[in-house]
Amino acid sequence: MDLKTATAIRRLRLVSAPEAISFLLLLVCSVLKRTTDFNAVPVMGMVHGVLFVLYVIFWADAWNRAKWSLKTAALYFVLSVLPAGGFFAERKLRREAEDAVIASRARKEGVVGA
Repeated sequence: MDLKTATAIRRLRLVSAPEAISFLLLLVCSVLKRTTDFNAVPVMGMVHGVLFVLYVIFWADAWNRAKWSLKTAALYFVLSVLPAGGFFAERKLRREAEDAVIASRARKEGVVGA
């Protein structure tokens, strides 16, 4: 994995957990808006919207650079629209990055020919 691909995946990973947190907070704010006089939906809506747009931009960049299959790219996109999906995306992306580092080190040391 080259540096630009690793950076693209890292950016996606770093924005996935905050995006998931903002989605959950937006859901809580929506419930509070309906049940109390507390209305933080406009603020949380904007925060979540910005994080979601960043996620989609970083997702598209990572898909392009990592040459994911359509199935893998669709999985990461679907995880972005599920309330806690960002946490699963972050975990899966972290594992993918760790596996790439291990494979790179193994190739460098001549352990494997891949």
